[in-house]
Amino acid sequence: MSISRQNLSVVIVTLKSENVVHDCIKSINQDLPIIVVEQSNNNSFKEELESKYKNLKCILSKSNLGMGAGNNIGIKESKTEYVLILNPDVILEKNTIEELFVAANKLSDFTILAPLEINYKNYGRAVQKDNSNNLPFKVDFVDGFAMLLNKKKFKENDYFDENFFMYLENNDLCKRVFNKGGSIFIVPNSKINHLAAKAVNEKFSVEIEYSRNWHWIWSKYYFNKKHFGFLKAFLSGIKSYFSSILKFLFYSFLNNKVKRKIYFNRASGFFNALIGKSSWYRPNLND
Repeated sequence: MSISRQNLSVVIVTLKSENVVHDCIKSINQDLPIIVVEQSNNNSFKEELESKYKNLKCILSKSNLGMGAGNNIGIKESKTEYVLILNPDVILEKNTIEELFVAANKLSDFTILAPLEINYKNYGRAVQKDNSNNLPFKVDFVDGFAMLLNKKKFKENDYFDENFFMYLENNDLCKRVFNKGGSIFIVPNSKINHLAAKAVNEKFSVEIEYSRNWHWIWSKYYFNKKHFGFLKAFLSGIKSYFSSILKFLFYSFLNNKVKRKIYFNRASGFFNALIGKSSWYRPNLND
């Protein structure tokens, strides 16, 4: 399947990512079009990026819509057949893109390709066990911080499910691809370095931790209900729900405000998912 610099774009979703996104952009081939979707109305950030990088276009989403919705904006804005989704805290190696091209052109068909994170030992569940020759191998899912999409395999509104604000939107996308008979490959010769949890400025780390705990529980329930039904979703979360309530009371007694809020958010995420509310929680990232 022919893929080259002429039919590939890169999409990066950012939010308070000034500390890491430049290293990400600089690691990308300068002849590839880059679309940055900034989840705010930060026009100075947009102007800075577009003046510094001639191959880059920055779109302001005006508000924090979540990773899935942000990626969808970038994918739909792209004019190429293939799109490489990257988190802003991902750094490519010199041959990352070239190795994706090599693999894609050898494969007869694919829906998603992903490079290998250099620090990961396990990445998805391998369908092909023997990989002694470093050949691309099939998996049933990949992490969302680096994934190349073959747009021809998707309907226009069939990319990321925007009901997910944070977590499991990539698992959901991959599961839908897998269920429809699509193919997902890891390319072990194509490597990246993912800094992990560095996409948002570290001064907001506590607020991000609150958000992670709320949305992980909410997204887990929604994912399980969507793909496996109510009972699976309920049983997979109810024990954690009651445990979180007990820990919330315990840390309230100790007056540990951070831990108290974390466990309150875990319980709240499950309860809101259970009663059918959307993933409404947003971290406070005001300077």
